[in-house]
Amino acid sequence: MSFLEAIGPLDAQRPAPLYQQLQHAVREAIERHALKPDEALPPERDLASGLAVSRITVRKAFDGLVAEGLLTRRQGAGTFVAARVEKSFSKLTSFSEDMAARGRKATSSWLNRSEGAVTPEESLTLGLSPGTPVYRFSRIRYADGLPMALEYSTIPAACLPGLDAVGASLYRALADTGYRPNRALQRLRAVLFNDEQAELLGTTAGAAGLLIERRAFHAGQAVEVTQSYYRGDAYDFVAELNDGPA
Repeated sequence: MSFLEAIGPLDAQRPAPLYQQLQHAVREAIERHALKPDEALPPERDLASGLAVSRITVRKAFDGLVAEGLLTRRQGAGTFVAARVEKSFSKLTSFSEDMAARGRKATSSWLNRSEGAVTPEESLTLGLSPGTPVYRFSRIRYADGLPMALEYSTIPAACLPGLDAVGASLYRALADTGYRPNRALQRLRAVLFNDEQAELLGTTAGAAGLLIERRAFHAGQAVEVTQSYYRGDAYDFVAELNDGPA
């Protein structure tokens, strides 16, 4: 089924503006699975011609759907139906493990690797003495080539043999040295991406995102502090709740 067949025609005689009609038609097509996750949409000029509307109308409709998280734009590739990932808050897993469990290939693009002395804030969070050496890692995380998250981690230097020890997976490197976390505290909050974050993630400035702040422990010792900025149009975070004694 083509995109135009999935959404049907627009009607200029209806009171609703054409861009709203297009938004509604695309939204319904996604809900009934006539448009599949990760499906590429035709170029805007082709849609404008096929629907007998202006490119401005198509762009305005798609802008609203991108803001809702139903569509996503990939630089140089076009517009796609958003493919969301469910991340469980009840399991302590790495990004690489999450993607592998869903049959997706996780890759990274390094922004920075550095060694330095712990900052006062890191000292409090990690329980380290002033001047203790730490490693800092920052990178873009991808799933099947799509940028999904920005990740900024600080690790006590004693937990790793060196900066180059971290390859595809930070947790694999920590496991190799016997420091893989077995407990973590996490905090989630909504954010809006700034210009730099939006450019790195291939989205628009002001787009909705999710910030996860994680402090992870091994045998009671803090071994990781990570801030991860996830694309709001790509992730759903879920947690299992039980009715039990307080």
